[in-house]
Amino acid sequence: MKKLLGILFLAFLPVLAQDRTQVLVYGGDFTDLITLDPQVVYEFSGVLIADNLYETLVRFEGSDLSTLRPGLAESWKVDRGKDDWILTFKLRKGSRFSTGREVTAKDVVFSFDRALALKGPGSFLYTEIAQLKPGAYRALDPYTVEVRIPKSASPQSFLSILTFTIGGVVDSEEVQKNAKGGDYGKDFLSNSSAGSGPYRLVRWDRGSQVILEANPYARVKPKIPRVILRYIQEPAVLRTALESGEIDIAEGLTPEALKALAGNPRFKVVRAETLRLQYLGMNMKPGSPFANPKVREAVRYAVNQDELIQGLLQGNALKIQTLIPKGLFGYNPATPYTYDPARARKLLAEAGYPQGLEFELLVSTGICGGGVPCPDVAAKLQADMAKAGLQAKIRAIANAELLKTYRAQNHQMVLAGWSPDFPDPDGNATPWADYSARSLAYRNSYQDEVAAKLARQAALETDPNKRKALYKLLTERVLREGPYAVLYQPVQPIALSAKVEGFLKNPMMSSPLWQVSKQP
Repeated sequence: MKKLLGILFLAFLPVLAQDRTQVLVYGGDFTDLITLDPQVVYEFSGVLIADNLYETLVRFEGSDLSTLRPGLAESWKVDRGKDDWILTFKLRKGSRFSTGREVTAKDVVFSFDRALALKGPGSFLYTEIAQLKPGAYRALDPYTVEVRIPKSASPQSFLSILTFTIGGVVDSEEVQKNAKGGDYGKDFLSNSSAGSGPYRLVRWDRGSQVILEANPYARVKPKIPRVILRYIQEPAVLRTALESGEIDIAEGLTPEALKALAGNPRFKVVRAETLRLQYLGMNMKPGSPFANPKVREAVRYAVNQDELIQGLLQGNALKIQTLIPKGLFGYNPATPYTYDPARARKLLAEAGYPQGLEFELLVSTGICGGGVPCPDVAAKLQADMAKAGLQAKIRAIANAELLKTYRAQNHQMVLAGWSPDFPDPDGNATPWADYSARSLAYRNSYQDEVAAKLARQAALETDPNKRKALYKLLTERVLREGPYAVLYQPVQPIALSAKVEGFLKNPMMSSPLWQVSKQP
């Protein structure tokens, strides 16, 4: 009997191998998954999945977060009204939800309504950044939607926000049919899907797996019809699952495992760009040594970026010195500061510190961008700066305490990280340059009205060429005169079976799984 079963199993192997190309298994730590409702989800895992279930009016393609592409809207325009910006979207005809219903303007209006009503974690993007009010949008006809936002808001930022999951358009009929007590279908969409994306949700076994299947009515057809996202938290178990062929993609492996797999022809490692910046913030408050521009410039010459990135980070980061990360519109690749401790010492002497300068470097006890413990990054910076006469006394504290101290402007120098809340340069420009925004510029006592004005002008500029020119002026000004030494932009390594093709994870941590294919 056992021999017969063995023969039968061998007979079915070609079929199993063929079917395996029709299923993509993605392993990783998906324990942050709370909901799959596009207007509520805000966690990394939820965003990754929801992006494959729902379409937005406009979208970004691949890793390019600087060029808007058509989504459910085949075209759009921005007009200056008397008191507001008027954005008009023309929907493409024939887009269908997984129920088979056509996507129309009433679904878009309903999706705006529920986003504002539910007040999810990402709702501030609409209410605070875009300053969107209930009723400020309407269906002009079944395929045309008009949205009005105040002149004080940025239409470019709003368009970028629409690419995020909160802009996902839901099937209004299906959601209202499953609503409970005026919850706008929140309970229903937590565990179900009602979108027009390439996939639909089949099942979510909490703590175990999420199963997606091709939406039979989707305009964009996935190359692999079935996707399984499997919860695997332990790096050792994750590596074993990839090596055995149980999974095709492994996210969350150790640097050692990634190095070993990269040398094996059965696997490959991709490095997904992020929008995170790791930086040093210097408090410019009156009386602080960092209020002197020559001291801040000395710090920038005293950081050995190349050694930090290639050594401690094992190449898992991009070299950058300006405030807009690579991947966003307005990115400035300028890196004028090279490691030059002698020049840094000279600047310190000119600033009145011929014997050097001692100060406190505040650092989190947690993990910094690139997967390296923050105290290790701080120790490397401390050693580099010491050669320039900058004596950093490291104070490592819990991240919550660090943020409390930093927000109260009670630091001298801090090692910190920043990621924008939406894929538009204003998500960095205003916090980093405008003191009145009470974010990073405020925390570091950086009051530069020229920089703040440039950030405001760029946010509201609708001409791409003029906007780009403004961001070039802003990034170069803050690079030279601001309170920051940008250290690096981390990347996220992910291991794949060599049979997997077309996989990418964009800087907003979403992944178009419908583009992925597998060789037999």
